[in-house]
Amino acid sequence: MNRLSDSEGSYWRETAALPSFPSLTEAAATDVAVIGAGIAGLSTAWELARAGLDVVVLEAGRLAGGVTGHTTGKLTALHPRAYDTLRTEHGDEAAGLYAASQSAALRRVVEVAEELGIDCALERRPALTYCRRPEGVAALRAEAEAARAAGLDASFVTETGLPFPVAGAVRVEDQAQFHPLAYLRGLVDDIVALGGRIHEGTRVVELDRGDPCRLGTDTGGSVSARHVVVATHHPVFDRTLLATRLSQHRDLVIAGPLPAPRDPDGMYITEEDGKRSVRTAPLPDGRRLLIVTGEAFRPGTGEDTEAGYARLRDWTERHFPDVTITHRWAAQDNSSTDTLPLIGRMPAGGGNVHVATGFAGWGMTGGVVAGSVIAALVRGEREPWAGLYAPGRLGPLLRSAPALLKEQWETGRHFVGDRLETFGDGTGGPVRDLRPGEGTVVRGRGGPCAVHRDDRGGLHAVSAVCTHLGCLVAFNNAERTWECPCHGSRFDVDGAVLQGPALSPLERRDPEES
Repeated sequence: MNRLSDSEGSYWRETAALPSFPSLTEAAATDVAVIGAGIAGLSTAWELARAGLDVVVLEAGRLAGGVTGHTTGKLTALHPRAYDTLRTEHGDEAAGLYAASQSAALRRVVEVAEELGIDCALERRPALTYCRRPEGVAALRAEAEAARAAGLDASFVTETGLPFPVAGAVRVEDQAQFHPLAYLRGLVDDIVALGGRIHEGTRVVELDRGDPCRLGTDTGGSVSARHVVVATHHPVFDRTLLATRLSQHRDLVIAGPLPAPRDPDGMYITEEDGKRSVRTAPLPDGRRLLIVTGEAFRPGTGEDTEAGYARLRDWTERHFPDVTITHRWAAQDNSSTDTLPLIGRMPAGGGNVHVATGFAGWGMTGGVVAGSVIAALVRGEREPWAGLYAPGRLGPLLRSAPALLKEQWETGRHFVGDRLETFGDGTGGPVRDLRPGEGTVVRGRGGPCAVHRDDRGGLHAVSAVCTHLGCLVAFNNAERTWECPCHGSRFDVDGAVLQGPALSPLERRDPEES
């Protein structure tokens, strides 16, 4: 398989034909400024524009160029081990509200697609969480019972459409899958038709929580807004330290055409073997696009990502021998320490600033939930499940204290330990030993230095200190990016920000001084 960068590899981005919008270079005023043009940001902007509010959307890169553009496109209320955990840790009411909100989001996408006439390859399919090992059956039986109690049409089954036997599975009927960017294209067109303004290539670098709020950008433009929505995956401008309640992970994705008779006819996921997720999508020639996800890892830990892709490909070709792999990409997600997304008004003096984050890999329904919850709050209303997701919730936070402490220990370990490892025993490796396509972190004259050798032998050197909070980055050898293990910021080989919370690029360095 030829190496593909994540922006080149996403099937959704390749086939979406999204429009382009200019950067913001002037002063603007609006009712609501939405930072981030993924499904959470655009769903919120659309709900507000439909309610008659003036909306400005600011996107640092391209529309849906982050997490949303690299998803698997599942719309389901069945999430692995969610309901038994929710019932145990948060109670029956919380589990019921979660099921109701996620199901409402699925219905909302179906309704909006029909109302706007969006052709987004939406298909109704069952969703299944399965295990192949007998020791996993008891947990899945408990999950099926908890999901039923929460209001889902869930059952425990032992037969699936997968080309291999399973020990058991939780099955929920009438879920959905779609082309996420084709759907968002429809939202974007309607937002513009309703008078909304969208600006790409516009990174917000300053946020003044006044009345009105004021936003400064890296393109010279500014926005004055009564309300602000931070829908940037990781919460930038995070005065309340929500980031301490989030952990980051990336999943690898491969995809390729599969003969239609081999379609497993469903959306499948297991937490075994480093996670495996399977679904298909229709192709114009009548075949199906098989999409397989797995090999989850924490960004910035120096994982051999190419080896992960190889394992994922081997698994796919072993179970689906008729598939031809044509695409690969990777997606980044974050999870809160109490397992629930953080959606709503920023706590502790956030004022009219709202946030949507922590979707734990289920951002398609989670982003639509965020749109409805935040749009209601801006209008002075309240969704029945708003309290479940409120970022300032205290009870669940106290119950998740062990997970919170574990996450902060992991962050601290990287902040201190990576420096000792890299500079204490020289495990970063000398620059002269770098082969084309490789990267390493070394001690430079100006401090820690991240060096990459490109395919032509040229060296690219930048500071290895993440501009967010100062952790050391590590190299991702498949995507050829520098990644921070503490909060998931990502940079290209020349230091440009690919993914926040970092707002500033890594400082350029002279390769001769590294």
